[in-house]
Amino acid sequence: MGGDERLRAYRDRRDFGRTREPSGRAGPDGGRPRFVVQIHDARRMHFDFRLEADGVLKSWSVPKGPSADPGDKRLAVPTEDHPLEYEDFEGVIPKGQYGGGTVIVWDHGWYEPLSHDRGGRPVGFARSLERGHATFRLHGAKLHGEYALTRFRGRDGEDAWLLVKKGAARSGGHGTPDPRRARSVASGRTLAQVAADAGRG
Repeated sequence: MGGDERLRAYRDRRDFGRTREPSGRAGPDGGRPRFVVQIHDARRMHFDFRLEADGVLKSWSVPKGPSADPGDKRLAVPTEDHPLEYEDFEGVIPKGQYGGGTVIVWDHGWYEPLSHDRGGRPVGFARSLERGHATFRLHGAKLHGEYALTRFRGRDGEDAWLLVKKGAARSGGHGTPDPRRARSVASGRTLAQVAADAGRG
């Protein structure tokens, strides 16, 4: 699947006359690949974990959010690819629109792909995701270190993933941030402040 075709599901679900989300387009890979973690106060509060690959943001919904404690295994449900511009999106998606609710940028930065084949040769990140296991090192404002995404077959027969911090489990690692108290790394605002600012606009 090439170019903007990867964003078809994203665009089909949104009315860009109503939502301020970027319509975007798939872009060329270049430079250090980016990642973003957004907190999304939609029908259910969750974190959206996104990694740049193949010119889009590969995306997962992580209900409990990423953890810095290697003892925590976080369910990560794959969602549609998002445009690269979504890395900067913060605001309120109108009610009645897909994903209606408030979004903040909890963390962002870049990552190093670390996946290798059995011969020790590096494997492209998109290829490692296709194979169902990808390791990477995050360089964010809040998240640092090596993580892994591993695909498994859920009880409902659908594919799901686990997001896990690599390393020995330790009691000192911090777990899930409180999403209602968390502040945006981009604007310093909480979900409530972003919603209030949108209501005044």
